[in-house]
Amino acid sequence: MLSRKLLVIAFATLSQVAFAQLDLGAKIGVNLTKIDGSAFSDQFKYGYHAGGFIAIPLGKKFGFQPEVLYNQNSLRVDTSFTNTVNGIFRGGITSVKLNYLSIPILINYKLVGKFITLQLGPQFGILLDQNRTFLQNGGNAFKSGDLSLLGGVQVKLGPLRVNGRYVIGLNNLSDLTNNSQWKSRGYQVSAGIAIL
Repeated sequence: MLSRKLLVIAFATLSQVAFAQLDLGAKIGVNLTKIDGSAFSDQFKYGYHAGGFIAIPLGKKFGFQPEVLYNQNSLRVDTSFTNTVNGIFRGGITSVKLNYLSIPILINYKLVGKFITLQLGPQFGILLDQNRTFLQNGGNAFKSGDLSLLGGVQVKLGPLRVNGRYVIGLNNLSDLTNNSQWKSRGYQVSAGIAIL
């Protein structure tokens, strides 16, 4: 009976210590994105992201930080490409907005004390919707998923988190049958606050 009580107390204490070391918070920021491909203008466009994060320590230097974000990417269509590819850009379409549910899974490495952290990891994106004028015979021009690699720096000032990241797409986003290769890349700058 005594050993059972000790086990419960030990488990409760360990759980409380582990939970106290977690950082749970919310963040919001700006995306600067473009798609490399013959259909798109070679310039970055602004979008935004918002969501939450949880930082889990894995020893003194390393940590694990999954996030869930709503990501909006804005893109500009190359005007010389507007009336091609079976008419999917027909009607003077010059810009497109793609909205993703993004799940970055990052490894954190504390570079300078607790203040500066390097971050690296994959980001999985699920396309929630897209500009509905981007259709080809009732099909979508963009694939429903996106896989990217993120790398960047996080600065921690008390509960405040400031992030700068570079994002590079790893898969082809085009769902067309004309062998188009569309890959995303861009930058993310965000501010967040740990609430736990």
